[in-house]
Amino acid sequence: NRWYHGHLHISQYSRAIANHAGLSRAQVISGGVDTSKFSPDWSIPRSDRALFVGRILPHKGVQDLVAAVEGDVGLDIIGQPYLPSFFQEMRREAEGRPIAFHQGFDDAALIDAYRRALCVVLPSVYRSTCGGHQSVVPELLGQTLLEGMACGAPVICTDVASMPEIVVDGVTGFVVPPNSPEVLGARMRWLRENPAAARRMGEAGRARVLEHFTWSSVVNRCLSAYANSGQ
Repeated sequence: NRWYHGHLHISQYSRAIANHAGLSRAQVISGGVDTSKFSPDWSIPRSDRALFVGRILPHKGVQDLVAAVEGDVGLDIIGQPYLPSFFQEMRREAEGRPIAFHQGFDDAALIDAYRRALCVVLPSVYRSTCGGHQSVVPELLGQTLLEGMACGAPVICTDVASMPEIVVDGVTGFVVPPNSPEVLGARMRWLRENPAAARRMGEAGRARVLEHFTWSSVVNRCLSAYANSGQ
């Protein structure tokens, strides 16, 4: 720490795991989204399918999300499979369920998926129920939550790492316990059954991003930290 005039962290969680919680020179600048690019189109109706975007790995909680899907709520998974054995296991678990795996989406296709999704889900875990995989740092921020919120989607995350700093439970979406497929499924079905409330959550999420998570606000927090460092 003596080598640096200060430290910039993207979340309170990042600051804490670096043992900088009591260090005045360590500032949280958060993360940002291009809100002109990641934006809602309120004329597009929301589907009855939840959306996961990210690496298909055990610590992302994909196994819990797949297990949560039942009934009329489907799931689209967009991401690269970095662990072939895990990916094949997830495909086997998804058989007979309304689940589709996608790869190779460009930005335009991804934004369209965010705009159409029932909700965006990031159910990361410290310890996976699939093979016992562990991750000390499953999420430093939760970028796909921000992207989904910027596009007007309600979001669901687990009470893990940095994600509760982004999602306001009951306002912009839901924060649920990790390793709990039954709770995930119940929240997704609730959003499907309450479209007016789900839209209000999406609107609140967009407003929260505009208030706290734009790139201009990140830059301003960086400049403030630089100024306070005296350099």
